[in-house]
Amino acid sequence: MKRTQGLYCKMMPQDETFIKMEWKTSAELVPYTDAVAWMEERVAQIVAGTAPEVIWLLEHPPLYTAGTSADVKDLTDPDRFPVFQAQRGGQYTYHGPGQRVIYVLLDVGKRGRDVRKFVKDLEHWVIATLAEFNVAGEIRDGRVGVWVQRPDKPLTASGAIAEDKIAAIGIRLRKWVSFHGISINLEPELEHFSGIVPCGISEHGMTSLVDLGLPVTIEDLDLALKRCFGQIFPNT
Repeated sequence: MKRTQGLYCKMMPQDETFIKMEWKTSAELVPYTDAVAWMEERVAQIVAGTAPEVIWLLEHPPLYTAGTSADVKDLTDPDRFPVFQAQRGGQYTYHGPGQRVIYVLLDVGKRGRDVRKFVKDLEHWVIATLAEFNVAGEIRDGRVGVWVQRPDKPLTASGAIAEDKIAAIGIRLRKWVSFHGISINLEPELEHFSGIVPCGISEHGMTSLVDLGLPVTIEDLDLALKRCFGQIFPNT
């Protein structure tokens, strides 16, 4: 498959300087409360030095989560799906089948203790992964997450090219270990986002890889995520 020039990923060499890390993949839908309980336990183990860092790839049943900045007025259909208070930053978001959730449990303390850089690195990881499928992901000031331009849609009221969100990011740190993380829309039911104002932004829509016309499987996406991780987080 053709890749955007200069943005494709390659496997990084392994040597003795690399931090031990685990990749965990769940084939079945994982209940949200189970995922949070597992992350809480694993973060404590990472802090204690008894377990390695881990990237967890999973999907959830349909649900909404409210981050620490969520405004209740942005929950427009509170009875549609279960709603969970999340400890991550950000506002309301949707999780459900067809969306790849990537929980990122990494020691930010060993990576310079720069939270802003860490979030930017997560954004760049998503952008590099999307580029594997020739999708140009972009970031915007004041809007956490990754966006794609939609020239196939009508211009906005201001005459600008329409933009849709394809990935969300929200993390929490405990003793410099991160948890929660990223969600990338592969093929979720996009109409399910209508029960919230996603991330508090009403003037832009949501999209997915399949919505963009790409026959990408979740296995394809997982391979791209793993290929690109070492490019953004070297020595891991």
